[in-house]
Amino acid sequence: MARWRSHAVAAIGLAAQVTSQTVDLSTVDWTVSNPDLNVSVPGSLPSHAHLDLLNARVIGDPYYGLNNFNLRWVPFNNWTYTSAPISGLSSNASSTWLVFNGLDTFTSIEICGEHIGTTNNQFRQWLFDVSSVVNTCSTDKPVLSINFGSAPAITEQIASEPGQETWPFSVEIMYEIPNRQFMRKEQSDFGWDWGPGFAPAGPWQPAYVVQLPSQGAYVHNSLFDIYREGQLPLLLPNQSAPWVINASFDYVGKLASGAGMNYTLKDISNETISSGTLSNVNLTDSTITGSVVLPDGSVDLWWPSGLGNQTLYYLTVDATSANNSLLSVTKRTAFRTIILNEFPITDEQLSQGIAPGNNWHFEINGHEFYAKGSNFIPPDAFWPRVTPTRIQQLFQSVIDAHQNMLRVWASGAYSPDFMYDLADQMGILLWSEFEFGDSLYPVDADFLENVRQEAYYQVRRVNHHPSLALWAGGNELENLELILVNNSAPDELPRYQAEYETLFLDTLGVVVFNNTHSISYSPSSTSNGWLSLDFSKDQPITERYYNLTEGSVYGETDFYNYNSSIAFNTSALPVGRFSNEFGYHSMPSVQSWAEAISPQDWYFNSSVVQLRNQHYPPGDLNTSNFRNTSLGMGEMTVAVERWYPIPSKTDSVANFSAWCHATQIFQADFYTFEIMFYRRGSGFPNRQLGSLYWQLEDIWQAPTWAGIEYNGRWKVLHYKAKDIYQNAIISPFLNRTTGDLEVYVTSDLWTSATGSANFSWYAWDGTPLNVSLPSTANVNVGGLNTTRVLATNINDSLNGIDVSNAVLHVQTEVKGTLPNQNTVQTFSHSNWLAISRLQDARFVDPGLTLSYSNSTRKFKVTATTGVAAWVWLDYGSGVIVHFDDNAFWLAKGESREIGYTIQSDTTSGQWIAGVTVQSMYNQTQPELALPPIVAAYPDP
Repeated sequence: MARWRSHAVAAIGLAAQVTSQTVDLSTVDWTVSNPDLNVSVPGSLPSHAHLDLLNARVIGDPYYGLNNFNLRWVPFNNWTYTSAPISGLSSNASSTWLVFNGLDTFTSIEICGEHIGTTNNQFRQWLFDVSSVVNTCSTDKPVLSINFGSAPAITEQIASEPGQETWPFSVEIMYEIPNRQFMRKEQSDFGWDWGPGFAPAGPWQPAYVVQLPSQGAYVHNSLFDIYREGQLPLLLPNQSAPWVINASFDYVGKLASGAGMNYTLKDISNETISSGTLSNVNLTDSTITGSVVLPDGSVDLWWPSGLGNQTLYYLTVDATSANNSLLSVTKRTAFRTIILNEFPITDEQLSQGIAPGNNWHFEINGHEFYAKGSNFIPPDAFWPRVTPTRIQQLFQSVIDAHQNMLRVWASGAYSPDFMYDLADQMGILLWSEFEFGDSLYPVDADFLENVRQEAYYQVRRVNHHPSLALWAGGNELENLELILVNNSAPDELPRYQAEYETLFLDTLGVVVFNNTHSISYSPSSTSNGWLSLDFSKDQPITERYYNLTEGSVYGETDFYNYNSSIAFNTSALPVGRFSNEFGYHSMPSVQSWAEAISPQDWYFNSSVVQLRNQHYPPGDLNTSNFRNTSLGMGEMTVAVERWYPIPSKTDSVANFSAWCHATQIFQADFYTFEIMFYRRGSGFPNRQLGSLYWQLEDIWQAPTWAGIEYNGRWKVLHYKAKDIYQNAIISPFLNRTTGDLEVYVTSDLWTSATGSANFSWYAWDGTPLNVSLPSTANVNVGGLNTTRVLATNINDSLNGIDVSNAVLHVQTEVKGTLPNQNTVQTFSHSNWLAISRLQDARFVDPGLTLSYSNSTRKFKVTATTGVAAWVWLDYGSGVIVHFDDNAFWLAKGESREIGYTIQSDTTSGQWIAGVTVQSMYNQTQPELALPPIVAAYPDP
C-alpha cells in the first residue's frame, strides 16, 4: 500500500516540497521474477535480487561456502521488479515524475505497459517525466516495471562492439568477471582480491513518484558549499576571512520568475544563530542558486576527533516568492576548512630541515595534523544490507582506535548519506573517491557524459558534510595503470595518458572545481601531486607525474611486499609525505569461519578456505583457482614460519585456530612496525603526516587485509592500531643485520611534550639483564615531531648475552596538551622488542592467570612466572566483544585489568565464562584451550 507524504525526503537532508506530493515506492508491494527460470517471488525496495531470492528461500546464503560460485546463475540472468498497482495518484497533477536515487545498473523501465526509459549507471540519480503516460493510462493505479539486465552479459556485449576501446596487455586488471571498465557500477561487484564477484542487480536506493501542480517544483538534489571568502580548492584559505554559504537546488517543475532565497542557521539545540536573505540569486529552468556572507567568528569550528569539538549546525534554505516558501531544504552541516596541501616546500620549511620537493598533507582550519586511519571498503557485497547501526558500530571502532581519517576506497560505491552524517557527528574525515580503479576507462562522448552526470550528482549531494576531506579521481591510476602502459607499450603512453587526463582531469576535475570551493581534488590515489595550478582555466591542474628532482620528496606512497623476510626492515619501506595504503593479509578467526563454512572445512588449506581466498585472484571465471590462491596462502604460512613459533596442535580445530591467530599476529606486528616508521617520519626530512593502512573491515569471511572481521570482531591488528595510534608513542627499531638499535618518541600533539623514557632489559623468565646502557632518558618532543631517546649497537651493548633470551621493554610518559585544549595531560605508552625473532626465542611458561570480577565487570590477567608476549583474550561464538586492551605484553608479576564493550550478545552473558587467555608461549605447546565455537552450518 502506498503511503503519501506532503514532505519528501530528497537526495540529502530534508527537503520540504510545499507544492508537491510524493509517494515512497518502498511502501509499495513488489514482485521479482524471471519467466525463463519460472521464478516469481516477493520483492522489496531498496533491494538486490540476491536478497529477495534469499528471503524467498530460492537460494541459500550467498556467503555460505562456495556460493559465490554456485550462485553465478543469478547475475547472469535478468530480473524484473514489478510493483503492485500504485494507488492514489492525483488526476489533477500537472506533471508526474519517477525519481530513482539508484538503480543497479542496466535497466529498461515501463509504467502502464509503456517503455519510458533506460539506465546504465548505478551511481546516478534518474528522473523520468511520465506525465503523458500516466495521464493516458487505462487505470488510475499504474504498475511500474523495472527490468534489470545481467551486468556480466551486457558488459560482454559492450566490450565486443566494433571499434570498442582496447588497452595494452596487463593494463586492465581483471579479478573475476571481465569487462568491469565498461560499466558504471561498483567495480568490486565483479570481484577483487579481498572479495567475491556477486555482480548484484536491483533497485538498491530509494525511489519515489512525484506529482506537481502547474506552478509546483520538487528539489531532487542540492548543494551547500561553506568556505572562506576567496577560497578555491587546493589553495590555502585565509583563516580570518568571512564565511561564504553558497546554496543551490536542482529541481524539476516550475518556480516563479524573480524567486528569492532565504536562510536560517540554527545550532544543534535549535537556537537561531543567523538568518536573512541570500544574494546573487540565479534562477534557471533546473537550478536556483544564491549565497550569503557570515562574519568570521560568528560560528564555532568543526574539528576531527581528537583535534577539537564536532560543532554542528542546521542550515535551512528556502526558495521564496511573495514571502511564500516554495521549496525548503534543511541540512546538518558545519564550518571548517580542509585542504590537501601539495605546494612546494617553502624556504621556511627548508630551514627547519624538511627535504625539498612538495608537501602532501591535509590541513584542518589552517593547521597541519597527522592523519591516522585506515581504508574503508564496501562492508557488504549487498549495500541494502548496510544499515546506519552497522556503520555506527564500525565508526565507533574507528574512534576507539584513535583514528581520525578513513580513505573511502574507489571501486566500491559512493557513501550513503547516513555514513557522512555519522562521520560528521563522530569526527571522522572521509577521503572520498570516484568509483574508478585499477583500470583505464573509455573516453567516448557517451561514457564521459554518463560519468559527468554521475559526478555532478554525487559532488553536490555530499558537499555540505564537514567530514568530506577530499575528492580523488580513482585508485592506483598514476602509480600503477600508467606505469603498466609504459611497461607493456611505452610508445602508446602519450595516448593513454591523454585519455587518462580527459576522464580524470577534464571531466571529473571540472565537475569538482565547478561545484565546490571547499574540497580539494586529486586525480589519482596514489600520485606525486600536482606540478602547477592555473585557475584561469576550468581545469587548473598540471600533474607532476615523474617530473622529479633527485634528493627531493614528493607525494603519497603505498606499499605491498609479500616477501616477509624484509617485513621489519626500515630500508624496504617507502619514504614519502603520506602513506595512503599498506598491508599484508591474514586469516579471520575460527569463530568467523564458523559462520560461513562447515566444520569439515575448518583447516588451513581446505579447498573451501583456499577458494574463498581471493589473493591472488583467478583473473577470470575459473572456479578452481588453486594455483593462484596457494600463493597467497603460502605467503601467510611462510611469514608465520619465518618469524614465530610454528603451531602444531593435537586437536585439528585448535590447530586451525592457532594458525589463523598466528597470521593475525604477523599482520599486526608488521603494521605496527610500518605505522611507527611512518609516524617517526613526522620529524624526519620527509615530514610524513599521514598513515592509512589497508584495510579497516571485511566484506565477507575470508583471508584479507582487514583489521575488523565481517561480523565486527576485532582482529589482532585493530587492537594494535588502537595502541600505536595513541597521541604519544615510543618506538624501538632494531636492524638485526647491523645490530643498530634506536628508540624514538613520537607525538602528534601540536605543541611540545616533555617527560621521560625508561628502558628495561629482561630474560624471558623475567630476570633483569645487566646491560650497560642508560635506563632512563629525558624527553622533549616538539609538536608533530619525533625525537630519538636511545641509540646503541646490541653487538656491543649485549655482548655476552644470549639474544634469544633478551627482551627490551621501553616506556614513555610525557605531559602536553591536546589540540584546542588548555589542560595539561599525561600521555603514557609502552612497547616491547624481542631481540631475536620470536621463532628463536627461549620462551618460558609465563604462568598466565585469568579471573573476572562481577563487581568491576573487568577481567584480570597476571603473568606469574615470566614475560608474556602477545597476551590474547579470546571469546566464543554468539557475541561480539571489544576488549579495552588485547594483544599486549606483560612483565613477570605484572597484572592488567581489562574492561570490554559488547556490540551484540545472543548468549545472555554466558560468553564471560568461556573467555580464554593465551600468549605466544602457547603457540609452542601441543594443546590449546578454545572458547565455545558454534557452527552456523554443521556438517551434513
